[in-house]
Amino acid sequence: MDLIEKATVMHYHRYRIGRYRHGTVESLGWRNAESQQIRYAVLARVGNLNGASVLDVGCGYGDLKAYLDLHYTDYDYIGIDQQPEFIAEAKARYNGFLCTAFYQTDFSTARLPHVDYVFASGVLNYRCNKEQFYADMICKLYHSARVALAFNMLDKNHFPRHKLLIGHDCDSILTFCHTLSSRVECISDYLEDDFTVFMYRNAVVGHQQ
Repeated sequence: MDLIEKATVMHYHRYRIGRYRHGTVESLGWRNAESQQIRYAVLARVGNLNGASVLDVGCGYGDLKAYLDLHYTDYDYIGIDQQPEFIAEAKARYNGFLCTAFYQTDFSTARLPHVDYVFASGVLNYRCNKEQFYADMICKLYHSARVALAFNMLDKNHFPRHKLLIGHDCDSILTFCHTLSSRVECISDYLEDDFTVFMYRNAVVGHQQ
């Protein structure tokens, strides 16, 4: 993404903060809390996170951390986001939490840590004039994961045209993912306009039912 595209994304979220209030899921760009939680439930099926290290790319207010805390224990969590308002709120919410850290940074240019699981919910849905951007980012996120990458995307067959957001062709995305990983899984039966991809570094590891 170029500087204008990144600034447009930040302006979009500041507009939504003003309209829906700071700290709400709507300010993050989600339709509502239910759709956000449905996506998290699917992403968490990637594997057993107990005792694992997790990187949440585009973490917003750390809502994925709150979801994972209901189901897993003793895991290390790192959340990153380019939006300063989001990171400030996340740090305030989780102040004093052990094994939890938030950083304001642009994941597309930052050097990412190596962790067991990388999650990316919604961050690959913003328009970018560079067509290769999405493949480059999937590759970057995948190589940051020691066990698996879990990410979701909007489905272009069902998502209406939008000035800022963009849907993707699921088959094309899966074809590319298979060039990087020998085990790729896709889940697409949870929301009409969304699909989730799991890319495993180790073919033995499977997702939870």
